[in-house]
This record gives sequence, C-alpha cells and structure tokens, in this order.
Amino acid sequence: MEIEDVTISHKKPIYPVGPGLSKYLRMYQRDAKLPLTYKELLNFVETVPVMDKYGNDTFWETPLYPPHIQDQLYESLRVVYAKLKASGNTRIVEHKIIDRVEYCAFGNTKPFRIRIINRLNDVYDYFYIKQADASRIYGLELEEILSPNQVNYLVDRETLVEEHIVGIPGDVFSKGGIYNAEYNQTRIAKEFVKFNERCIISLLGDMRAYNYVMQITPDFDDFQFRIRAIDFDQQFYEGNPKVYMPQYFKENLPYVKLAMEHLTEKTVLQYQQEERSSIVHRVRSERHRIKDLRDASKLQTLSTPENISRLREGYRVFYNNEAYLDCKSMTDIVELNVKNVIRQVKL
Repeated sequence: MEIEDVTISHKKPIYPVGPGLSKYLRMYQRDAKLPLTYKELLNFVETVPVMDKYGNDTFWETPLYPPHIQDQLYESLRVVYAKLKASGNTRIVEHKIIDRVEYCAFGNTKPFRIRIINRLNDVYDYFYIKQADASRIYGLELEEILSPNQVNYLVDRETLVEEHIVGIPGDVFSKGGIYNAEYNQTRIAKEFVKFNERCIISLLGDMRAYNYVMQITPDFDDFQFRIRAIDFDQQFYEGNPKVYMPQYFKENLPYVKLAMEHLTEKTVLQYQQEERSSIVHRVRSERHRIKDLRDASKLQTLSTPENISRLREGYRVFYNNEAYLDCKSMTDIVELNVKNVIRQVKL
C-alpha cells in the first residue's frame, strides 16, 4: 500500500436534486414533508465558536436566534426528529427537548448539527440538517446498497436530514486507540483494506481519517471493527482516481502502516476478494434498486466533462481495461466497476 498527499482540485458545487432523483426518492420512501427548511435555520443573528474540552476550535459554531424564532424552530426540529426516527410518530419526542443547535460553515453542505435530549434520563442523540446535494444523496444510496451499512435520511426539496452515525472519528482513533493492547491490529488493518476497496468501487472520495468513524463491537473472544464513512460530499465528482483510494491520503498513514506491518500481499488480496464477494451478494439482492438509481442518475449532472474524462482514463490504467473509455458519466464508471467485480467473483 502507498501513501502520498492527495489534494482535492477545488470545492465541489452543490448539485440540486433533479426530477429523476426526486422520483427515485419517492419510490424508496426517502422523501418527506418537513415542518422547516434548511434556509429557515440560517435566520440566526450571530454565532459563537464551539470549543472542545481542551479549548481548541472545533470549526462548529452555535447560532443565536431571536427568542420568538428559536421557540418555533426548536418545536419544528422535534417533529423532524420524529419523522426521521419514527415515520412522524411524535410520541417518541414527548419527553425530548432540543438541547443545542450547531452550525458548520466549513463543509460543502454547511450542515447544522442538532442535539436532542430526553428530559427523563438525559440520554441524547444527534441528527443533521444540510443542503440537499444530489451527489451526496447518491453517495448515501450507494452506501446503503454496496456497503454492509444502513443509512437513514430524508429529503424535502432543498433540505436533507441525516441520522447521526455513531463511532470514534478515524483521526482520533488513529492517535491512540489503534495501538490499544486489547485490540487485534490485524483486524483493524483488514477492515481498512476492505474499506479502501469499497471506496474504489463506489467512487466515494476524500476519505481522510476525519471523514469516517471506527465502530468497535466486543465479541465473545475479541473485538470486531467497522469503518463507516460519515461524509459523502465528494461522491464521484473528482477526476483524480487516487481521491477514491483512502490509502493515498497522508491522514490515513497510521492505518496504511498497520496494514504494511501486519498483512502480506497475499492476505491483502484475500481481503479485497472477500469485500468484492460481499458487494456482489448485495448487488444481486438489490439489483432493481441499483438499476433505478442508475436510471435516475442519467438525468442528473454530477460532475464536469473534464473530471469524467480524466477519471475514466485513470480507471482504464488502474484496471488495465479499455472498456472504461466508453463511460459517459460517473455512474457509468461505478456500473462498470460493479460489473467487473461480478465477473471477477465468477472466475
């Protein structure tokens, strides 16, 4: 495995949800009528920086709203949470209050992070409200279809609501947890190889350590590890193939070193093959859904002609496959990736 400083060409634009994707979202019950919009949350008068417990800037801010606006917004946010978690059954929020709202101007979709807390036992949860970006939604759908993870989100025109994905941020885990004596480091390295393979196939870009989390599950004799993406802003936009290969980002160096220390070339190939086989099983069980998603993407602009041309040439070289030169869109490249995986598994 290799490492280098891969850079993103420039900030990706927000692509609006097109008619094909809107139809798809209705078909698979991802659409909703929400009581507030993303734009309404922008009606704050000022913000206060959010610092971590060590006094460092988190790049999140606390927006301050006029009292008459805040009360209405917070009540609407409780309903949004009920729609996300319980199909709109507001009984689940009877004893819940909005504890705080935070805003991040740093991300592409400039998200709001909402913390909701149960007054009876102080148990809290988070959810996010963002600008609806078509490429991000395709990323969420491909995560649902091609990965072992489930994602929960809703879209209402220009507003996207996402469930919080629990886990230890990858950059935090790499600074301490990765070397925990109780953890089997070979298992961590194995999971990074499989995650790397999923990103290459699904064109999920910019998976630096702070854009994914590590989920740790105690088993009867060991710990199991799962890397989960939490940022889908760079879903099949960039033209550089290495953007879709987490192994090349310097932020992932601890994971790359772990793989180099604990895995051989033979075991890396074995784990890549395991992940490809898992993807084939998922595609077969969701073949109608992935076809509908592909058809929806045909009507949608998701990148630039220059990026598409550069990426298909890059994947042609990477896989030594001339068929990539016939790809007309980013989703054509994903489709060919999946078809190639199916062929390889059959061999």
